[in-house]
Amino acid sequence: MTTEHPAIAVTGLRKSYGEHVVLDGVDLTVARGTVFALLGANGAGKTTTVKILSTLISADAGDIRVAGHDVTAEPDAVRATIGVTGQFSAVDNLLSARKNLLLMADLHHLPKREGRERATTLLEQFDLAEAADKPVATYSGGMRRRLDLAMTLVGNPWVIFLDEPTTGLDPRSRRSMWQIVRGLVADGVTILLTTQYLEEADQLADRIAVLDNGTLVAEGTADELKRRIPGSHVRLRFADTHGLDTAAQVLGRVARDDDALSLRVPSDGSLRSLKTVIDQLDDQAIEVDELSVHTPDLDDVFLALTGDSNKKVTVR
Repeated sequence: MTTEHPAIAVTGLRKSYGEHVVLDGVDLTVARGTVFALLGANGAGKTTTVKILSTLISADAGDIRVAGHDVTAEPDAVRATIGVTGQFSAVDNLLSARKNLLLMADLHHLPKREGRERATTLLEQFDLAEAADKPVATYSGGMRRRLDLAMTLVGNPWVIFLDEPTTGLDPRSRRSMWQIVRGLVADGVTILLTTQYLEEADQLADRIAVLDNGTLVAEGTADELKRRIPGSHVRLRFADTHGLDTAAQVLGRVARDDDALSLRVPSDGSLRSLKTVIDQLDDQAIEVDELSVHTPDLDDVFLALTGDSNKKVTVR
C-alpha cells in the first residue's frame, strides 16, 4: 500500500435486501494509522459495512477501496492487506492458543519456522504466554477476545476491522483491549471500529461517524461532534431554599429543581462563562454547597443526531 492512498475510501455505498435498504449512499474516508469509529444502534448498518469492506459480501453500488484496492475488482489484494475480528470469537475452543495461532499461520502459508516465531511473539504481546498450551475452552472471555485479535494479526494486516470487539467483556477486559488497540495504531495499523459503547468511541477514535438507518448523519472528532449539541450548563446546589431563591433571582434564566435545592445555569462550557456565574454569586455573597460543570457527551450527540431517545446505545 502506498502512502498517497487513504486506508479506506468509500463513496456512494449502497446495499439493500429486497425492499429493505441497509446502506443508503454512505461516504467514508479513513486516514492511515488512525482509529475510525462507526457508531450506531443495532440494525444501523455497521456490520454490513464491515462485511462489504472486507469482501465478505458485495455492495449494490459505490466506489469502495481498501488499502488502495477496489474491493470488487481486486478482492484478493484487499484480503491480503486486512484483518477482521467479528462480533463473535472465531477461535477453536478445543485447541490451545498456540495451536490456534499456528493454524492461522498455515492458512497464511507462512513457513513453519516463521509461523512458530510469529505465534510466540503474539502470545507474549497479548499476555497469553502462560496459558499458551491450555485449551481455549478454559479461557475467560477477555482471554478469548485477545486471542481472537492475535489471530487477526498473524498475517501482519495494514487495516483491521473490529466489529464490536468488546461486547460482553467486563470493564477490566474492555480496557485491556483498548490498550492493545492503541498499541496497534502506534505501530501504524489502521483500525475501523464498530461499537455501541459510546465511551469506547470517545476513548479510542480519532474520528467518529454516526450511522442511523443506513445513512451517515454526522462525522468528526469526538469534540467536534459534542460541540454541535447544545446543553452545556453549570449546576449549583444550595444548603437551603433561601440560597436557592436568592441565586435564582440573581442569575436570571435558570432551570430550577426545588427538591434537590439546585439550579441549572446555561453555559457555553467556557471558562469565561463559568467565571461570570461565580462573580455574580460572589457579588451577592451567596454561598454554594456544590458546583459542577456539565457538557454534552456522545450519548447526547447520538440521541440528538438520530432523533430517537429509544435507540439502544450503551454507555459503560
